[in-house]
Formats: sequence, structure tokens, C-alpha cells
Amino acid sequence: MTSVTGQANAPRRPGPARAGTLRNVWQHRADYAYVLPAIVVMLIVIAYPIYYTVDLSFYTTPPSLQLRDKIFVGFDNYQAILTSEVFWRVTWNTLIWTFLSTVLSFALGFATALALHRDFIGRGILRAILIIPWVISAVAASYIWKWIYHSDFGVIGAILVGLGIADRPPNFIDSVGTVLPSLIVVNIWREFPFAMIMIMAGLQTVPDQLLSAAKVDGASAWQRFWHVTFPHLRNVSTVTVLLLAVANFNSFIIPWIMTGGGPSNASHIWITHIYELAFGRQRWGVASAYSVLLFLILMTIGYFYVRALSGDKKKDREA
Repeated sequence: MTSVTGQANAPRRPGPARAGTLRNVWQHRADYAYVLPAIVVMLIVIAYPIYYTVDLSFYTTPPSLQLRDKIFVGFDNYQAILTSEVFWRVTWNTLIWTFLSTVLSFALGFATALALHRDFIGRGILRAILIIPWVISAVAASYIWKWIYHSDFGVIGAILVGLGIADRPPNFIDSVGTVLPSLIVVNIWREFPFAMIMIMAGLQTVPDQLLSAAKVDGASAWQRFWHVTFPHLRNVSTVTVLLLAVANFNSFIIPWIMTGGGPSNASHIWITHIYELAFGRQRWGVASAYSVLLFLILMTIGYFYVRALSGDKKKDREA
């Protein structure tokens, strides 16, 4: 009986796996010490703001109160968001903005990359010119296009009136029906060079021997593209589309500078609406709830992005 009790009360020794893990951590303690400052900075800059935003989303902060006098309301902010007509309109605007900007930017960049992959005189100069929209500041581009679209002094309106196509300059960004398509055009103009660069990089990985062999076998230009070129571009295309989708879903500068979400919320997307709620109306709780939902959506897209990258690395190891 004593032996049984002694065995029961004896201190448990760490298992082999746990002991091996602890030993491995201790042996690499110097390595962890080197990255510790970066981990601390990430916790301060990333982890704490995320925690504070999630916590603040369960409180209400009327403009008459200070932020420190917040009132706990539970999930009322989320309920108010999901039952609001403005939320669904902003969500619809965001989906249209993200989908059209991503698909059309990628399609234009893809076509441009294929065209520039051929050898012709002045190809380098044309490449440099086409990269300019992506290189210049988004703020500068927004103000330039704002003046181009101006209903009284805009270049496009003046050209249309001069050619007799329109009697008066159209209201591109002052009309509810045309403001969002006009902003999407600007966004596509600025983002398609990124897709072009990514696809051009992917085209460099297509083996010339396979293309030559397919040509010798009598494959047409379309067959060579579909059966040889496109399979090598599938992974880089997936990564490009996901990066564009994340950037567009979280885009702020162009819609905010050019219209500020107007007129009548016609150009508000999630990120601009969050900014207006937080810094315009001081509704920090509702803005935090919006931010949490946006964070979850971006994390979902990020998951597929990481899977795409992991798939590339796995294929490289198998090759």
C-alpha cells in the first residue's frame, strides 16, 4: 500500500517530447534573445491594438462622452451594424469596388504583360511609361484625377463638349450613378501595372524549350499559351489576384480624397465608412465593430494567400 501511495505522490517527470522541446529552446536561447525585441514591438504595435479594438467594439461611445467614459453594450454594436441600411449599401459598394477593381486590373495587367513579352523596338521605354501610375503617390494621383473629372474645369468634359459628344461636361464624381464607376476607373489605372509586373515575372519562368517543342509539334499560338504558358502562370496569377483583392478591400486614399464617400454615401466603402464613423462622428464603438468584421474578412483572404504560397513552395520541393 505504501509503495502504491508513494508512486502516486511521486513528482511527474516531463515526457521525452516535452523535455526535448525544452532542451531545444534552451540550446537556442541566444537566437530567441535576438528576436525578442522584434516580438515585443509586434505585441505593442499589432497585438495590443487588435485587442483594444475588439474590446472597444463591445462599448458605446456617444460624442457627448469621453472615450474613457465608454458604456458596455455587449453585441449591440454588431446588431446595429447588421440591421443598418447604410451597412448593406456600403457593403454592396465595397463588393463592387473590390471585384471590378481586382478583376479588371488583373485582366488589363495580364494582357499588357503578354504584349510586352514580345521583342519590339521601344519595349523598355513603354514598360517604364506603363509603370508610372503604380509608382506615383496615390494622393497625387487622386488629386490629378479629381481635376480631370471636374465638372467645370475637367479635361474629359472639355474634350467631350469640344467634340460635340456632350452638350455640357458630365458630372463624373458628383453624380450618384457615375461616382463609383469613375473611382473604379482610377483604381484600375493605378493598379494594373502591379499585375503587369507580376505576370511579366511569371513569364520569365516559362521554359523556351517547351514552347519551341510545342511549335515544332504544330501547336497554334493559342494552344501554346493554354497548354504551356498558362500552367506556369497559374500560381503567380492566384497570388496576384489575392494581393489585389486585399489591397482593394482595404483601399482608402482614392475614394476618400476624391469624394469622401459622397454623394449620399454612393462611394463609401468599408474603410472610408469606418474612418468617418471614428474620426467624423466619434462613434468609436461602432467603428471598432466594423473594424473587427473587416479584420476577419481580410484574415480569411490572407489564409488563402498563405495557402497559395505554401502550395508554390511544396511544388518547388517536389520538383
